[in-house]
Amino acid sequence: MSAENESRKARIRKLIGFVRSDKMQKTVVVEVMRYKMDPLYKKYVKVRRRYKAHDEQNEYRIGDRVEIIEHRPLSKEKRWKVARLIERPAIAG
Repeated sequence: MSAENESRKARIRKLIGFVRSDKMQKTVVVEVMRYKMDPLYKKYVKVRRRYKAHDEQNEYRIGDRVEIIEHRPLSKEKRWKVARLIERPAIAG
């Protein structure tokens, strides 16, 4: 029974995406792009989904590539938490 509980804990979903909005306090909007096969035309198409993720210190900015992990509900729409920064774009100019 304990092995089953450990395997459930190990299945925390992780997604990688780009921060698209940081205008809210302690929240960022992360856009995740995936490829999905169209059932009729058998062609892969880009599908995007936006998730609201918790950002405790307001440290992530627009354009940052981040990893988000599934978390308990924090508000009506916020069920994800930013785990780590993967890449920060170089500032142009």
